[in-house]
Amino acid sequence: MSLLIVGSIALDTVFTPFGKREDILGGSTVYTSMASKNFCQTNIVGVVGEDFPKEHIELLKSNDIDTEGMEIVPGKTFRWKGVYNDLNRAETLDTQLNVFAEFNPRIPENYKKCNYVFLGNIDPVLQLRVLVQMQDPKVTACDTMNFWISGNKDALLKVIKKVDILFINEEEIKMLINESNIYQAAEIALSFGPKIVVIKCGEHGSVCIGDNFIFFAPVYPVKKAVDPTGAGDSFAGGFMGYLTRKDNFDKDTIRNAMIYGTIMASFCVESFSLERVKDLTFEMIEIRKEKIRESVIF
Repeated sequence: MSLLIVGSIALDTVFTPFGKREDILGGSTVYTSMASKNFCQTNIVGVVGEDFPKEHIELLKSNDIDTEGMEIVPGKTFRWKGVYNDLNRAETLDTQLNVFAEFNPRIPENYKKCNYVFLGNIDPVLQLRVLVQMQDPKVTACDTMNFWISGNKDALLKVIKKVDILFINEEEIKMLINESNIYQAAEIALSFGPKIVVIKCGEHGSVCIGDNFIFFAPVYPVKKAVDPTGAGDSFAGGFMGYLTRKDNFDKDTIRNAMIYGTIMASFCVESFSLERVKDLTFEMIEIRKEKIRESVIF
């Protein structure tokens, strides 16, 4: 089974209480794929400029991520600059879309039959363009953000009607549904079409809600969170990677996918960019899974 990931590839400049990094590798596609590659064959689609460092491409390839769908076009790579005075919230200082402003996802022929599809939090119009190019995938999922909820809600709702899984955070689902209770909001979101809604609640963990189904995943107790950039994408990568690996959509698989998502997010926040996740082994992932299991069994 293989997973297709479509989203942004960026060079980030990040400030946190633990330091500063300039022009480090980032973007939803990068974080999601570096998490999912631990579980399944991962293929990515994205765009970068001519200034994109070759060593970043080599890093992805060396982690068995298929980069055939990664376009290099004239111009500069998408850049984001942000500061975390509070690790629970990023303040954007600068966004330069550059070549990403003209991004039009073209899915390579050998990707079109991917069984599992994850649409990162890009313009929902682009998400729709990806879906029409796919050939009957088993499971599709999308992520989004408040920018698209406020700026292109109609297109976003069309995407949500077509996917099996909606990834969204607590603040965003309240905004999307105009409902302060996340459980009522999730019930309404399910009526649009998805089979499950996965709500990311930051330091309070996450919850997966479906028809007559609910599962709470705790956070892994990270002793020192350095940079939360990409944590939500890493969560989605762990979740979708495990789902692809098991090639199943039953409740037990979803529960385990939630835990693996939590684990991948926990590794992500322990460093800037991919400094922590690039050298992970599956044994390291399983050790954290066992610690979570011990913490919730009673």
